[in-house]
Amino acid sequence: MTKNKKSFRERKLPVNHLNNQILKHLAANPTKKFNNKQIIEKLRITNSSEQVSQLLTELETKGLIIHNKEGKYHWNKANTIEASTPAYNTTTFVGEIDIIKSGSAYVVIPGQDQDVYIHARHINGAMNRDIVKVEVPQIKSKRKPEGRVISIVKRYLTQSIGRVKIFNQYAIVFPELANQFPEVLVKLTDLEEAKDGDTVIVNITNWGAHKSKAIWGKVNRILDKNDENDIAMNSILMSNGFDLEFPESVLNEVMLIDTIITQREIDKRRDFREITTFTIDPDTAKDFDDALSFYEDKEKNTIEVGVHIADVTHYVKENSALDKEALKRSTSVYLVDRVCPMLPEKLSNDLCSLNPNEDKYTFSAVFTFDSKMKIIDKWFGKTVIHSDHRFTYEDAQKGLESKEGPYAYELNKLNELAHKLRKDRFKNGSINFESDEIKFILDENNKPIGVFTKERKDAHLLIEDFMLLANKEVATFMHNKTKPEIPYIYRIHDEPDITKILDFALFAKEMGFQMMVDTPVNIVKSFNRLAEAKEKNPNLKMLEPLAIRTMSKAEYSSQNIGHYGLAFEFYSHFTSPIRRYSDVLAHRILYENLNESTYRVDKEILQTRCSYISKQERKAMDAERESIKYKQVEFMMDKIDQVFEGKISGMIERGIFVEVLDVKAEGMIPFKTMDEPYTLGPSKLKAISNISGREIKMGDTVKVRLIDADLTARQLEFRMVDED
Repeated sequence: MTKNKKSFRERKLPVNHLNNQILKHLAANPTKKFNNKQIIEKLRITNSSEQVSQLLTELETKGLIIHNKEGKYHWNKANTIEASTPAYNTTTFVGEIDIIKSGSAYVVIPGQDQDVYIHARHINGAMNRDIVKVEVPQIKSKRKPEGRVISIVKRYLTQSIGRVKIFNQYAIVFPELANQFPEVLVKLTDLEEAKDGDTVIVNITNWGAHKSKAIWGKVNRILDKNDENDIAMNSILMSNGFDLEFPESVLNEVMLIDTIITQREIDKRRDFREITTFTIDPDTAKDFDDALSFYEDKEKNTIEVGVHIADVTHYVKENSALDKEALKRSTSVYLVDRVCPMLPEKLSNDLCSLNPNEDKYTFSAVFTFDSKMKIIDKWFGKTVIHSDHRFTYEDAQKGLESKEGPYAYELNKLNELAHKLRKDRFKNGSINFESDEIKFILDENNKPIGVFTKERKDAHLLIEDFMLLANKEVATFMHNKTKPEIPYIYRIHDEPDITKILDFALFAKEMGFQMMVDTPVNIVKSFNRLAEAKEKNPNLKMLEPLAIRTMSKAEYSSQNIGHYGLAFEFYSHFTSPIRRYSDVLAHRILYENLNESTYRVDKEILQTRCSYISKQERKAMDAERESIKYKQVEFMMDKIDQVFEGKISGMIERGIFVEVLDVKAEGMIPFKTMDEPYTLGPSKLKAISNISGREIKMGDTVKVRLIDADLTARQLEFRMVDED
């Protein structure tokens, strides 16, 4: 018996199991507080104190537990609706809920092949993207498992946005978007000067105990109710889970950061201040997180290129309030008219930004090229730089084309090297896909008055090629550092699903393009042939976004499988720590493993962070796409009844989708509005008239009239115009 008991005490739990055991223990003792050593003792485990501390920090970041001033942790009771233990068992799971238009939902269960279906009557007060505990009476292999929500582990939303209606004893904030935000009751003392009819952002302070119970909050900010754009952009950020403001604890911490560049710190770094250095960024950029330096040794016939990245980790200390908030956000979000930053402005636009004519701390990857443009030496480490010039992409492009202007010689030499890097990358199997990037011209009220597609020229590609080089070489260095491996954060991209590739190949064949899909090499070659062919045949351009959809999604992982799209065996993200937390992690791990030192983080905890950061990245992309769609529809609102030229970009049972060529805005033409009844073909590539036999095919150029532009739904509706 004693031996069994000892064995039980000495167990070491994997991270996922340990995560659940900690939550179970804290939830079962909601009034008690524990430090990491007490938790180890209570759970009778041999996991290290450092591992438990890191995991507690992760749980605190997610809002599941609370860290008090005494350094102890306790259960966050505000996160549950029905008191229950958030632990996994044979019939109970925890996952993120996805509520669909019908009101029913699916819960995505980590590690499970199937989602759990939840009927609308069993949602139990959950809202979209909440983390919920679901009970599944029985899982059958032949059908999707069905269950019910029994508690809410963590609410996704922390705020709501809407108009205030004041009553005698309380007020209600009615949401602008009822399908995304809840109604919130507000005490009259918590209105913060808001008046009846004002549009406000309200912090949710109490979710109540059940759907029938009131949700309470406190007014955080009063918005201009006439500024529909500001309300819409804030709604997009909030509905995707991004906070509009930084917590006071973070702002207080930032105020205390030492801003002085000291000689003591410079002495620890490689000094590049006398080497020609400049940044190349969009003309609207406010933060500059990368710079290039150029040094030519004519005696040795070599060129040294430094890729210098803002040293964010010098200012953002691990496990600080600032660090925890950066992890929580994980990424900056770039909407059409604003940025929701990962770091406060003092850091993103000042301390960490590589502004011209200022000394700055950087973390650098330095490469030496010989006369044949081959890399003969590499160096990674902390540096200090002084940017001599700030180029916009347009300025740099002028220097490349005219061979004149500031640092024109250096720019053109760098461009020669970039072309060689690019040529080698494509030779090794990199896929040459480029999605159109839509840009808007906005007036002083952020109303779109023009739309254009951003053109990528050599100045853009030059920067991209050197960033790719740095990311690849840092990852390669870390992988080859020592054995056993040092856990690192990789940017991975899996091979495409062959069934999707085969479906796409049939689609492309009907459009007149022959894919070769017999080997992975030929698939890559076919994709690159398509990239070239679309320049000669505009109809093929619509295939490119469809081809991209056949690809797996790139994500972060501690388990390297390579990057299929770039054809890199090892790849990471190192070059944008101001706006990506993945790069902050990459910097920290790399720094600890420079020279002869070896430092290993817990791989399971690192993977947990990788998964979370990947999820945040997808939410940011959703928000960015929503803001573009909003602006496209807004741009079209005053163009009702105008005729446009477009291409048929999609087909469903109800009708066809048409993309307006100039605006890249997509709208629908319902079949029921056409002069003849049409039947959609089995391939969904064409529709055939039941009367005349007329065919409408994907990629056809058509004339359409704009009938409606619904800004709330972000939808356009067209009618076909007879070209005769």
